[in-house]
Amino acid sequence: MALPENGAAWPPPEWAAYYDRIAVDDAWYSGDRTRLARIYGREQKTPRRRLWSRRSTAHRPGRDTRLHVPFAGDIAQTSADMLFADMPTITVEDTATQTRLDTLLADGHVQQMLLSAAEQSAALSGIYLRTTWDRDLVDRPLLTAVQPDNAVPEFRWGMLAAVNFWRELPGSTTQQVWRHVERHEPGRIVHALYQGSGDNIGRRVPLPEHPDTAGLVGSIERDGESTITGIRQLTAAYVPNMTPNRLHRSSPMGRSDYAAPIYDQLDGLDETWTSWMRDIRLARARLIVPDGYLRSNGPGKGASFDEDAEVYAQLNMPPTENGGITLSQFEIRVDEHQRTAEALMRQAAQSAGYAARAFGLDQGGGAARTATEVDSDDDKSEITRRKKAGHWKQGLADILSALLALDSVHFRTGVSPERPRVEFPDGVAESPMDVATTLELLTRAQAVSTQTRVKILHPDWDDAAVKAEAAAILRETGMGEAPDPGQTYPFAA
Repeated sequence: MALPENGAAWPPPEWAAYYDRIAVDDAWYSGDRTRLARIYGREQKTPRRRLWSRRSTAHRPGRDTRLHVPFAGDIAQTSADMLFADMPTITVEDTATQTRLDTLLADGHVQQMLLSAAEQSAALSGIYLRTTWDRDLVDRPLLTAVQPDNAVPEFRWGMLAAVNFWRELPGSTTQQVWRHVERHEPGRIVHALYQGSGDNIGRRVPLPEHPDTAGLVGSIERDGESTITGIRQLTAAYVPNMTPNRLHRSSPMGRSDYAAPIYDQLDGLDETWTSWMRDIRLARARLIVPDGYLRSNGPGKGASFDEDAEVYAQLNMPPTENGGITLSQFEIRVDEHQRTAEALMRQAAQSAGYAARAFGLDQGGGAARTATEVDSDDDKSEITRRKKAGHWKQGLADILSALLALDSVHFRTGVSPERPRVEFPDGVAESPMDVATTLELLTRAQAVSTQTRVKILHPDWDDAAVKAEAAAILRETGMGEAPDPGQTYPFAA
């Protein structure tokens, strides 16, 4: 599709179901109880009576005792950390281009942007990367991320051919909504401003009619809508979180980590915690005292019980009557709730493609497990990371190629644009304890030299530094090369 026609339904009907699914994922990702209650409160018929779809006088604002465990957010954050806690290696052949690319990545805080984008991608099924420029802000092109529910893409043969990014502008109300639509095509970016309603795009109006789009007029060509990029590449790229999309099998769109699906496990986890906290509330110690133990506070002021009193006045009651103070305290089912919660979290993590250990959980539920079994479970997280990294390699290479091309054309840096190579680290960095254990076992088996052990411990050191460190270790331990004893005795003539 091109720009939206006046009076068109919004969002486009063909994307309404996809947007609705993103809204559900967004509610779990946000951890906002109000959003969850609003999303599931709309469902008239649900496969099961979810905690967040229930309506009761006990769930009124200010009295709602339902609890939410932000495990969905933990899953998305773990996914981002596994991908971009260490920045991937991004290289080109030309030295001058590499220097400029490093500058763009550092000045643009690209690693921080990618961490944020990858977390949102894991939760919302994918993310769009966009490159543009703003000379009034900085003298370099910009790399930004756009959420999938603010985009209407066009794919050909599974490849992104064009995309409409849209956003609601400040000043919008329930009756009148201002929308800025930014269409990215190869060679140009088209801007349009619409004045409509919540479910209708409305009519297209001139850009100067809203202050947020008035500043674009200076960069618009004579056709009144286009900004020429001067490059052949598309200035946007789509990175799916995981494929295929199980609800839309033929779609090139990605799927969320929650779309295994794990919504039942997440809802059950919240219900378990809510029940656990209810046990605690009901099990608070309470004293039941006879009326005679209460001290009158005066006419119309009721009566109270002094918990700190050591002596009570003599009470007029039969000596055989059980009228003493009674302690009421119910049992708290700690073990049952804890085991249930951990089982739900382990199953949700496994269905999402991660090892339970990534979330501080024992994969076996407390049973003793061999090192081989632990490594096998960790491999599940590593396989998921490699699958996601494959999507990011393609998307990053596409958008960084466009970034370098825009930098060359609009900022006259003189560099030769290239398509970068993106290489992710082999895996998540091992903890110092794991590395130390590995080195100890290798040393005990006499399987590696001192120089190799130093290289394992410091993979970023060059050969000269590794050799110097190995030599220092051998000298300190007295294991350096000893002189040949035969050379200390003179040979007979």
